[in-house]
Amino acid sequence: MESAFLDEASRAVTTTLLLATPVLIVSLVLGVLVGILQAVTSVQEQTLSFVPKIFAVAAVLILLAGWMQRTMDTFAVNIFGNLSSFIK
Repeated sequence: MESAFLDEASRAVTTTLLLATPVLIVSLVLGVLVGILQAVTSVQEQTLSFVPKIFAVAAVLILLAGWMQRTMDTFAVNIFGNLSSFIK
């Protein structure tokens, strides 16, 4: 039973990382690019890095919403399908 629980916990962490990675990568890359642009132009406006990241993250979430939903559905079906292995 403990092994089954650890397997499902590991799968939960892996699924979470898989779903969060595209959003985090886009945010990181855009933040670095805006930071370089700010350093080159000597413009140090706080909102200049924040607003583009919001739009980019929203675009990524809209574009990948179907894939994210299918991934979460598959995970939920597997969790509830394996629920009997936890109840003993």
